[in-house]
Amino acid sequence: MTTATAQPGTARVQGRPWSLSKAAVNGALVLATAYTLLPLAWLLTAAAKNTGDLLGGRTLTPSTWHLGANLHALATAGDGVYFRWYANSLLYAGVGALLCALVCVCAGYAFHVYSFPGKEKLFGLVLLGVLVPTTALALPMYLLASKLGVVNTFWAVFVPSLVNPFGVYLARVFCAGYVPGEVLEAARMDGAGELRTFWSVGLRMVMPGLVTVFLFQFTAIWNNFFLPLVMLSDNRLFPLSLGLYSWNTQTHAFPEYYPLVVTGSLLGIVPLVIAFIALQRHWKAGLTAGSVK
Repeated sequence: MTTATAQPGTARVQGRPWSLSKAAVNGALVLATAYTLLPLAWLLTAAAKNTGDLLGGRTLTPSTWHLGANLHALATAGDGVYFRWYANSLLYAGVGALLCALVCVCAGYAFHVYSFPGKEKLFGLVLLGVLVPTTALALPMYLLASKLGVVNTFWAVFVPSLVNPFGVYLARVFCAGYVPGEVLEAARMDGAGELRTFWSVGLRMVMPGLVTVFLFQFTAIWNNFFLPLVMLSDNRLFPLSLGLYSWNTQTHAFPEYYPLVVTGSLLGIVPLVIAFIALQRHWKAGLTAGSVK
């Protein structure tokens, strides 16, 4: 009887630390979420403020609302150069990330499926490329582009964006997990060539990896700043990041650029949000689970 009555009390005592730890974890997650969303909340409210509100520190007050005027000023500043920068970034990031993802998946597929002399050594060089920061390559790429005569052109920024050693490594990992060798052998036995096997079978299976590399590269190119700064001097070729920076450097002399920079930054995150929301369904794991018995 004594033992039976003591067990519920023991369970209640043991339950209290669990409740406290759960509350502490939830509280920490709430604080982390608030800390993460606070800059976005500031950007949303600051984009609707005029120059006086921004310089006066009244960015979070809901009393004033000038978003329409800021958007109109953004569209007319410099004969609409902002939206030219926006189109440039979409071209650099959209086409560049898509081609880069395809190149990375092709390379990762080849490293996974085929055997050739020096395969692991070559893959080691790819991994070595991951360790090299992109800023360290800016000057050599500028010298190379200068010899080729493509400095201050679209190609000086676009072509380097097609190279991503980490994407090759990630694509090989995805191919190892998503592309069973038995399925490829079955496709070959049905008469499919290597290109047809890759395009119709391998690429479909590794689609989550393609989307992952695409999103990583899209984000990297969209936020790329240093390479366009080194390569470009014509503001009509600027991506959005460099264009907003050029405006921001003039805010001391021209304070009216403050609302343009903030509102332009708000519009600048829209493609990233759309890309992640639209492509998140491709990240579902286990797409090929059960395909091989």
